[in-house]
Amino acid sequence: MLKKVRLTNVNTGRVSEILVDTDTDEKALIGSGKAGNELAKITTIEGIDETIQRATAKKPSMDDKVQLFGGVARCLERNISTIKSFQLQANRVKSPRYKGIIADVSTQIANGEKVSDAMEQHVDLFGDAALALVRAGEEAGQLPEVFTQMSSGQKKTLRIIKKLKAGMIYPGIVGFLGVTVIMVMSYTLVPAVAKLYGSFGSELPFATKVMMALSNALTTKPYLALLPMVGMWLLFKYWGKICGITAVQKFWMVVPTLGTIVRKSAAALTFRTLAMLMEANVRISTALDITSQSATHIYYKEFFGRVKKHVEDGLGLSEAFLIESHWLGTDGRNISAIMEISSETGSSTDLLNEIADDYEDELDSIAGQIDKILEPITIVILGAMVGFLIYAIYSPIFNLGSVVLPNKDKVAAPAPAP
Repeated sequence: MLKKVRLTNVNTGRVSEILVDTDTDEKALIGSGKAGNELAKITTIEGIDETIQRATAKKPSMDDKVQLFGGVARCLERNISTIKSFQLQANRVKSPRYKGIIADVSTQIANGEKVSDAMEQHVDLFGDAALALVRAGEEAGQLPEVFTQMSSGQKKTLRIIKKLKAGMIYPGIVGFLGVTVIMVMSYTLVPAVAKLYGSFGSELPFATKVMMALSNALTTKPYLALLPMVGMWLLFKYWGKICGITAVQKFWMVVPTLGTIVRKSAAALTFRTLAMLMEANVRISTALDITSQSATHIYYKEFFGRVKKHVEDGLGLSEAFLIESHWLGTDGRNISAIMEISSETGSSTDLLNEIADDYEDELDSIAGQIDKILEPITIVILGAMVGFLIYAIYSPIFNLGSVVLPNKDKVAAPAPAP
């Protein structure tokens, strides 16, 4: 249910309208971040108005998550109550969904629920990893430290994602323009060319046939032109679910450059998670189990799950890492060596954080160069598209002479002497 909260400042008369995605007026007040010198008027948005507002309102984003975790961490570190810590973040987040979550979580905590149980109602936004860490923090009595670590990790992830998105702008624009040119030509130039070539009844190149078939499909069924846009929309909407498919995750690993990014991001997250859990004095087998469950890639889920079994069978952490090091790719033996050092020095947490830092630094470097990596790939793809169009449209022209004058050589030949 969507609530519109109209806040009027009694001193200045300034009016603000805030949307909160929640079910009660009391929660709407909390989610709006109402101050003591403001008057509130709450309206429930229903029907078509709700549909329009949800479509146009700010969507939940990682920025909101970073602001929420960071703000809660700072408040908890200063011994502010958990309820108040969440409520103070209402004006920091921007989306109606997160405002509603803040109201819902703080209300449930006030009713005696644990923070992890209250957040679990919104697992689609927080994720299993964050919930596992919050539970571990509650058990160890280190909830402020856990929120601080989560905020730091989310900030680094957000910075890398922003760099990757910036690097994808140029390829995205080029790809969109390329598809647009193909579709425009399919509606305009190709039909005229097809009519010209068809009148001669000659055999056409395969590329030309493909373009003619595409043009015919688009002219007879114009709605097919929407398929690329619908496909892109579905891809972005369900990208998270698509990336969660085991076959897709394995495929990413074999793609040059992209596989490196996927592996390093998954490794950074899991090693940071394990370090946080061990720092919170969580039992090692439990920490490995939580790390396995929160891993974003199947290889790392499998790795930490197998390491847990070895540890339960009596092996040391460094030995278990070495046995299963093949799951970590080319870095496996190096990480196993680091874990062996940690077992001798008793500094597992520091070295795990160091591994995560190294991966995050490498990701930062790759993200900063992603535009340079994608530029030649984009040029090759664009060149292939342009080359295909040129070949499909112009290659039959070179054969027009033999089609129009098939007996030219016979006509030109002199008659034999009697």
